[in-house]
Amino acid sequence: MENQIQTGNNGFYKLSWMQRIGYGSGDLAQNLIFQTVATYLMLYLTTVLKINPAFVGGLILAVRLIDCFWSPVVGKFIDNRNPKLGKYRAYLLYGGIPLTIAACLLMLPQAAEWSMGMKMVYATVSYTVLSMIYSVVNIPYGSIMASMTRDNDEVLILTSTRMVCANIGQIVVQAGFPIGLAMFLHEAINWDQAVFMAIGTIPAFIILPSLPILKKLLGKKGLYYTLLTIGFIGFAILFSVGKFGDVKESTLIIQIAKIMTGVGLLVGSLMWALVPEVITESEYRTGNRPAATVNALAGVAFKAGFSIAGWITPLVMSYIGFDLASEESALPTDPGAWFTVTSVFALVGFVLLTLCFMGSKENITTTPEKPVSFGDMLKEFKANKCLQLVLGIFVVVFLASFISAPVNAYYTELGKYSDTVQNAILLFTTIIPAILLIIVGYLVYKYPLTDERLDEINKEIESRNAQ
Repeated sequence: MENQIQTGNNGFYKLSWMQRIGYGSGDLAQNLIFQTVATYLMLYLTTVLKINPAFVGGLILAVRLIDCFWSPVVGKFIDNRNPKLGKYRAYLLYGGIPLTIAACLLMLPQAAEWSMGMKMVYATVSYTVLSMIYSVVNIPYGSIMASMTRDNDEVLILTSTRMVCANIGQIVVQAGFPIGLAMFLHEAINWDQAVFMAIGTIPAFIILPSLPILKKLLGKKGLYYTLLTIGFIGFAILFSVGKFGDVKESTLIIQIAKIMTGVGLLVGSLMWALVPEVITESEYRTGNRPAATVNALAGVAFKAGFSIAGWITPLVMSYIGFDLASEESALPTDPGAWFTVTSVFALVGFVLLTLCFMGSKENITTTPEKPVSFGDMLKEFKANKCLQLVLGIFVVVFLASFISAPVNAYYTELGKYSDTVQNAILLFTTIIPAILLIIVGYLVYKYPLTDERLDEINKEIESRNAQ
């Protein structure tokens, strides 16, 4: 692959497109697994295995609580070591193989024939193991970006490339999973449903490549505010059509509105560009560059949004009167079909992780003279206001994304359900996400780091290192 061209001060590397795409393939790989879990695992456990939604919600929350302790352990372990294959990228291989195996075992077709007690044990063990292994891959993967260059423009391009790849994974899973189930069972494909599930991802392929231009026109915060406003309007349109109109007769309108909601939720993808900023600010204050530690904390916040969504959705919907385990499923429930589609995504993901390992080169890595402790991590969290705000944004924006993800499959079939069930579906697909976008806007407003200040910090760090 083409080598980096170093320009300016040490650490401000320019990257080739082969390197950017090579790195981004890792996000595509992980999203083939993560989006399957985020969008379809709750439906699998409730509609295929018929496990009580309250148990499923509790399981998702419990696994995320475990991850709140596990992710910092992983981050601490990685920051304090320097493997021969690369401080961070080595784990793409070390964790990639067991991650693929765990993903394939997540939806065993034999589990549908087991007793309810065995199903619960199986769901608990398989999901917990998968989540823990996922952190071993995801945390160092996020750290690679902060180790490739200090150049803010390069970081933005790298983030854009990474998020385009991530959204390719998202659209493949969200549209491809129901299509794959139908193809496996030789059934007619519900194209309205498949398109609605995935069309919100389309803005990523237009906006993310244009980020450098949009950022210059609108400014960093202005860009975020614009995206959030468009998303809010999109959710309002979806609610209005679902509440007062006919979803089946308004296909074009709801597709446009769904695209608009995708624009707003895209802010979640852009938050990853702030993580290297937080790492740099920490290095400026402490002299250490705790990339894995910060990414571990970001991962906890990201998964916290997902876990809160997975916990609240089945519980509240059941309380309102929509029991996912007893109502008619929006997707086929054949266990063999679910296992096959999940396994295909997992195996393709491993190939992409290998490509990411080959395409990512670390240029800025440090191993602390004194090992990072949990006390140091807590101290950093308390001292770093930027980190606190970024973690808060992660929680809220991904809560907005994932609280609607499993229920989206039901929106296009809204007319099939009772008024009570329709209200539950609209609550989770439109009302709650819209409110959460307003909260995200407030947190973005409070974020203090400007690009000008970051350039000053980076130059001072390089000047300090050169002495």
